[in-house]
Amino acid sequence: MTGLERTLSFLKGESVDRPPFHPIIMRWAALYDKALYRDFCTDPYTKCNAMIHCAEDFDIDWVTVMSDPWAEASAFGIEVEYPENGLPVDKDGHLPNAAAAARLRPYRPMDNIRCGNRIVEIRNYNKVAGKKYFIVGWVEGPVAEYVDLRGATGASLDFLLEPENVEETMDVITESAIDFIKLQIDAGAHCIGIGDAFCSQIGPELYNRFAFSRQKLLVDQIHNKGAIAKLHICGNTASILPLMIATGADIIDIDHLVPTMAEFSGLLGPGQVFSGKADPVTIIQDGTPEMIRDSVINDFIQTGKRCIVSAGCEITPGTSIDNMHAFRRAASFLHL
Repeated sequence: MTGLERTLSFLKGESVDRPPFHPIIMRWAALYDKALYRDFCTDPYTKCNAMIHCAEDFDIDWVTVMSDPWAEASAFGIEVEYPENGLPVDKDGHLPNAAAAARLRPYRPMDNIRCGNRIVEIRNYNKVAGKKYFIVGWVEGPVAEYVDLRGATGASLDFLLEPENVEETMDVITESAIDFIKLQIDAGAHCIGIGDAFCSQIGPELYNRFAFSRQKLLVDQIHNKGAIAKLHICGNTASILPLMIATGADIIDIDHLVPTMAEFSGLLGPGQVFSGKADPVTIIQDGTPEMIRDSVINDFIQTGKRCIVSAGCEITPGTSIDNMHAFRRAASFLHL
């Protein structure tokens, strides 16, 4: 069974040999492939080569365009610095206030090199890997992108003091994301991930006001284009998880900080699954093979066997090759 076949069948509730294995690898993939992280972020062929290399060597079922959250921000005018072998950082260009943010206009994805590279990556995955892997594109969600544009402190104050300006800006962010989604699906993405990490920090009331309807609109657009939607929010999302599920996203990522998935699994609709939630540090990086296996099995049981095998977030660069193999082997202990 190919990774694409396994993932699509699992989402449909059909028989598969094992659950899909979808670890989030970015820095780990670059390190394994001996690539500079700057090149992994900025050169589409470096990223594709590293991701496919990892998929082949560790029997991973997906490949993604994920590397950092700054593609759309750079299209909106944020200056980003790319250290040779470190995480990209926003260097300058934060919007000075909420009123300035509300004056933003939608960007054109293909006029920005980082966004354009994402299209190249998806096309290259299709060319090189054909139908072997589940290909996942990516957009930033409205809350996360607003934080990228204003900075965490400024954005947090805006949410409370100038919500109308915030909403106006988020509508522009969402409109731009819809255009970017269409381009990625047309390029051959089977799925689009929506990354909205900061949502776990704002609570249910603000999540419902700022994020829910806009995330749902993105999910609906993805479905209208015939693709699968994935929603990724880092942190303890237990208080907003029912709303996350209600967006209709097919795959809902669960961070290890969520105490349990058991009480939410009954909310999943047909075709919806969780993905997660092993602790990437204490379990995947520092744990024994037995600890990794037990964590994966426990997650699977909690969800009534409706869980893609993954960590709660990105696999750390300090994770050993042996532990990554152990993580993959753990999926084989799961019986459907």
